[in-house]
Amino acid sequence: MTAEESRTSFAAPQAILRRSGFAAAAPLFAADLAGARDLPEAEGVVASHGRRLWTEAVRQSDRVADDRFLYWARLTLTARLREWSPAFPLEAEQRAALADRLELASRGHDDLVFPPDDKLLRVIVTGFDPFGLDEDVRRSNPSGAAALSLHGSVLEARGRRAAVRTAIFPTRWRDLGAGMVERALGPHYSPGPGAVAADAVITASQGRAGRFDLQVYNAGMRGAAPDNERVSAPGPVPPAPGSTGPLPEWTVSTLPRRAVLANAEGRFPVHDNTEVTEAVPGAGEPAVRAGGPTPGARVLAGAGGDYVSNEVAYRNTLLRDATGRDIPAGHVLTPVLEVGSPDPEVLSTPDFERDRADIVEQLRAIVETALEG
Repeated sequence: MTAEESRTSFAAPQAILRRSGFAAAAPLFAADLAGARDLPEAEGVVASHGRRLWTEAVRQSDRVADDRFLYWARLTLTARLREWSPAFPLEAEQRAALADRLELASRGHDDLVFPPDDKLLRVIVTGFDPFGLDEDVRRSNPSGAAALSLHGSVLEARGRRAAVRTAIFPTRWRDLGAGMVERALGPHYSPGPGAVAADAVITASQGRAGRFDLQVYNAGMRGAAPDNERVSAPGPVPPAPGSTGPLPEWTVSTLPRRAVLANAEGRFPVHDNTEVTEAVPGAGEPAVRAGGPTPGARVLAGAGGDYVSNEVAYRNTLLRDATGRDIPAGHVLTPVLEVGSPDPEVLSTPDFERDRADIVEQLRAIVETALEG
């Protein structure tokens, strides 16, 4: 198993799965895989179980979705797929393709589909898996909870109805380098025949304690922090597979930030964050600058740092620029969400539930205000 999958054996993830009702997903998946007689049948099993995970996670009724249910259930399935011994020959590349299919289906990437209604505004919002799990395996990511809670919702903006579709990205460098962002979001910037492009693409991740940030500048650099597989990949953001030419040092948000700051009310303050960390030739150590990049400087990090969330924000806005789409596209950093109890057996607290609900509701207001603006 991967380092990420190995954490599923810990007490807290097992308790989360029992509490969620998702604990049965892995044995059912393994049983259906065992019955697959050839590769096409296995592909059908993987796709159907992945979509079922996503659908059930979105359907958490009467409350704000808990993203941890989907996260840990998915990992139990990928671990079963990794150890599966099929009754037919299976090449390593074919097993990898099955794992990829499971990831995309269970993250909502297959469900970024809008009704055929030209009067609708089409909005994509993305979130992230939990991270920092070696410090606290109970962690949730409010951006992932928001993605599950907002999927399929309808907002009102500019006198029109706006349909929201969402997806979740992994906290892993390898998926981003393999082009996951471009595969998920690219068709909504440059759609094929008969399809219609999105009217807004907003990515989100967890940021600082007690505040929302609108990340204005996104850096084309990766830092040294390890991902959920404990892999570090510092250096420039790699081009998407098949792309050519040098990548820009940074990209910029086109969210209507003034409108959001003025109207996206909620419990948490919203900041227009123009910070970058940059290296200026001849100036010594890298420095944080509040007003955006200095001409000639090398941008090392955006307002949200140089982790995977910055890279998704960078790749999203790079797609916008490459396709020439003049739409709201940018990144929102949510407040930090903590369980709030040192007892490792406590999986939730009233403050945790309240904070998650408030963050999700305020992110909904930010999305709606961005459309109005």
